[in-house]
Amino acid sequence: MIPIGKSDIPLSILPQMANRHGLIAGATGTGKTTTLRVLAEGFSNLGVPVFMADIKGDLSGLAQKGELAPKLTERINQLGLTQFTPDAFPVFFWDVFGQQGHPARSTISEMGPLLLSRVLNLNETQSGVLNLVFKIADDSGLLLLDLEDLRAMVKHIGDNASEFKTEYGNMSTASIGSIQRNLLLLEEQGGEIFFGEPALNLEDFMQTGADGKGVINILAADKLMQTPQLYAVFLLWLLSEWFENLPEVGDLEKPKMVFFFDEAHLLFNDAPKILTDKIEQLVRLIRSKGVGIYFVTQNPLDLPETVLGQLGNRVQHALRAFTPKDQKAVKTAAQTFRPNPKFQVESAITELGVGEALVSVLDEKGVPTPVERVWIYPPQSRFQQLSPAERDESIKKSILYGHYEKEINRESAYEILNKRAAERQVPQRTAPPSIPAPTHNRPVPPPYETPAPERYYSYGGTRRTSYSRQPQSMPEKIVGSMARSAASSIGSQIGRQLIRGILGTILGGR
Repeated sequence: MIPIGKSDIPLSILPQMANRHGLIAGATGTGKTTTLRVLAEGFSNLGVPVFMADIKGDLSGLAQKGELAPKLTERINQLGLTQFTPDAFPVFFWDVFGQQGHPARSTISEMGPLLLSRVLNLNETQSGVLNLVFKIADDSGLLLLDLEDLRAMVKHIGDNASEFKTEYGNMSTASIGSIQRNLLLLEEQGGEIFFGEPALNLEDFMQTGADGKGVINILAADKLMQTPQLYAVFLLWLLSEWFENLPEVGDLEKPKMVFFFDEAHLLFNDAPKILTDKIEQLVRLIRSKGVGIYFVTQNPLDLPETVLGQLGNRVQHALRAFTPKDQKAVKTAAQTFRPNPKFQVESAITELGVGEALVSVLDEKGVPTPVERVWIYPPQSRFQQLSPAERDESIKKSILYGHYEKEINRESAYEILNKRAAERQVPQRTAPPSIPAPTHNRPVPPPYETPAPERYYSYGGTRRTSYSRQPQSMPEKIVGSMARSAASSIGSQIGRQLIRGILGTILGGR
């Protein structure tokens, strides 16, 4: 059981129904973060790994045991929690910028053109060009790992657009330029640090501690939130990777992983329909992989109805009805719950206190229970965030420390394209000088006589010997000289083609 809170009776989420996803909603300051912590601790105690983003910097305290402060003791007594004990939980800290946790990286290829178009804020035409950039890179056997690779590939295609036009279609200079400008903007926002290797191994998220508790993975997102589209796309990419890599398992006794998506509205703000459709499909299908998604947002209207309909377990904190839009949100939230004859749901939503919520979960048959008005349990871990020294100590004690901290920069599109450009700038090697023709005054030996005295000449730094043989007429001499020059030129050209072909095979195979 994953305990949530208590009214007349305790209320919990059934482990076998936890992968039916959920929603934590409510206005700022009503207790969403506390609910998030309580659910994360409940899943961890059950041995289920958790991932969450720490936007305000106040979730790091999960790694330390809580203290029985007066307010906490008062809540414990109010709820009659006779067996409550403070506790700490195993935590892995992550940070896209590598400052407050293990560096969390992805490669350009893994992110893909659809999500990158979202990050770069490209229109439909520009997104189509970016798709062609990925296609040409794949066909050419060029790896796109970091922003340098993508910039080099875009420049290469822009400089040689006429060569690609017949096979791949027209790629306008304006679209190429727009992509390049947006890549520079993304680099300034920290994209150069985020894209690279070693990329995240999703198995590292799905760990348990020595005591059998599921590891709580906390992503430091206070700085990442300054670029909200990158934040939303990064979390969506993580979900997509789990969906693509985890096997189908059906309904399990408990989830394999639980994912909390805080500030979920950022995922859908101004999102193109193709991306919204992908998210809906992902939410609908990923539960069969044993992954539960819990969206955390201020207003249920932040989520599309198609996604909202997939969320079976719901915790609704207070909403304020100050404007017509707020009143509509309250009414919508009330209508999504199964009614309870004990109280009016719509009125209760505006009357809830801090730490109080309306809760409905799925029963063993998958049917939503009538909504209950409950007080959320207090967390067992520490409310205060870790100090920089405590966080640093926790990071260095992690079994992952040292792996993601060492950046890898292997040969990819940027290095290969630069190498090819350098090769084209090297001037072609001239053919070696030919042997000077004999003068007319020199006596010609008779046929089948002993060869004339040997002459020496230098060819490629090696001392060679030549013998005069049958006399040649002037036309024969000219033809012979041309033949030697042509043979030397052909030999050099074939050699270059062979070398280039071998490199192409190696790179393509890589």
